Amino acid sequence: MSAGHRLRKVLIANRGEIAVRIIQACRELGISAVAVYSEADREALHVALADESYEIGPAPAVQSYLNIGRILEVARSCAADAVHPGYGFLAENAAFARACRDAGLIFVGPTPEAMEAVGGKIAARALAERLGVPVVPGETLALQGIEQAAAVAKRIGYPVAIKASAGGGGRGLKMVPGPEALASALESAQREGQAYFADSTVFMERYLEAPRHVEVQVAGDTHGRVLAVGTRDCSTQRNHQKLIEEAPALLPPQTESAMLEAAQRLAAAIGYTGAGTAEFLVEDGCFYFLEMNTRIQVEHTVTEAVTGLDLVKMQLLVAAGEHLPFAETDCIPFGHAIECRINAEDPAARFRPGPGLLARYRAPTGPGVRVDSGVYQGYTIPAAYDSLIAKLVAWGRDRDEARRRMLRALDQFDVAGVPTTIPFHRYVLTHDAFVEGRITTPFVGRLDLSVLPAQEIPAAPEPAAGEPAAVGPRETYLVAVNGKRFTVEIAQAARPRSARSRGRRLPSAIHGGSSNVISPMHGVVLRVAVQAGQSVEAGDLIMVIEAMKMENEVTAHRAGTVAEIRVAVGETVEVGSVLATIA
Repeated sequence: MSAGHRLRKVLIANRGEIAVRIIQACRELGISAVAVYSEADREALHVALADESYEIGPAPAVQSYLNIGRILEVARSCAADAVHPGYGFLAENAAFARACRDAGLIFVGPTPEAMEAVGGKIAARALAERLGVPVVPGETLALQGIEQAAAVAKRIGYPVAIKASAGGGGRGLKMVPGPEALASALESAQREGQAYFADSTVFMERYLEAPRHVEVQVAGDTHGRVLAVGTRDCSTQRNHQKLIEEAPALLPPQTESAMLEAAQRLAAAIGYTGAGTAEFLVEDGCFYFLEMNTRIQVEHTVTEAVTGLDLVKMQLLVAAGEHLPFAETDCIPFGHAIECRINAEDPAARFRPGPGLLARYRAPTGPGVRVDSGVYQGYTIPAAYDSLIAKLVAWGRDRDEARRRMLRALDQFDVAGVPTTIPFHRYVLTHDAFVEGRITTPFVGRLDLSVLPAQEIPAAPEPAAGEPAAVGPRETYLVAVNGKRFTVEIAQAARPRSARSRGRRLPSAIHGGSSNVISPMHGVVLRVAVQAGQSVEAGDLIMVIEAMKMENEVTAHRAGTVAEIRVAVGETVEVGSVLATIA
């Protein structure tokens, strides 16, 4: 079955591995794929692989990947039929879906009305309550200020969670253990909601202290058919950012059946089309609806691994007006799959982001192993976006075979030039709690990751005499005419590696005996928590820096008095920048 009769050309309004994944699906369906890219992504893999590529703006996402007007302008100029938003950026933006429809473009995803019905967590929670789907105890209303928040928290009982209604991926979600932390958590959740989703609306519910995070993949078509495809366990997470995912989730049959039915009921109630996910928390034998993601998920790969389905091709076929290309019997899982997110972060240093040059990149192969990636050897991971290097998936006939196969693949994964989360994944997959299937969401936060080896990042090696540098997408000339990108190969000889940017070595002791508070990363200052003259203890919060789409706390390395603040909110800082001094 082909979508070619309705879709001839699809613009991919995204970047990285998901853009590459969509290009692959388009190729199999005979659809032309159009890439867009920011100035920071001129040498990105998705740009090189697409049939056509267009630059859309500077590195900041708000000026490029979130620029609806520019994306639609390119879609019109290249005569695209449809727009696929991938995940993140504009993927769950109902205004973007509506703008595509108004421009005569097919939006590869649900209707804007369906997105609005569940896109905000408050609206989704209200829908679940109307349908009789259990929700976490809390209040289905927007918080207007600290007085109201305090009253709701007292009524619910601490600990509570403050959540950005438009949030996702853990952004805009703050756990509040007691009244003393309420004001700062409220401010932080509102700030993140505004910064990431242009919506500062937040609400509150009881914080479940040790739940499992289980989600259900759903799929629907324009003919009124909706299926619950299967379950995934995403409990291995840090600060609500998923790190390892599995399919299927290990649930009692009765609980699994009820959860699948609840997800299908939610999706059917809003006439859902395409791929989506209903997320639940599971604790003490009960499950509670959390939110609905109206897009393809990062971890859709593990569901594909245990079912043999292609969910991205399904999205394109459904967008073309065709029926779901599979039946309920096709959704029965076979075996078990595990996904590890390989990020450019140092887990031994509180997952400090480490963008930079991939001096070496060799992905694992072999039976049951899949790698989805948007990088290549010689590519520089930009600091402007998330730190994902690759999604590594291992399938086995049972969970233990999948786990052992993943360990083999992690050992085979060879990355140099940036820190990676590979040591963390090895550690977790051999931990008794993971081996025995006892992971809950606080698990990672309770680990002592100081036992992991520090990752020193060497400079890229010089080639041996007479040895040319590796040839890849970087070894081409990029020519842009009227905003359209062309790749022109002039010769096979590559410029010497010494002419390239180098991976940097992060200092092993960034403070030493100095009075300076040093930035451990490149990023933007979101918050200054102290002022000159204030007394601090070692470990007290000094600043919050956003790096690669995550908030990172910089704390005092010694006790003393803050003598000077060197930077301001909104300022970009580099690794090694002096943020403040403590006398």
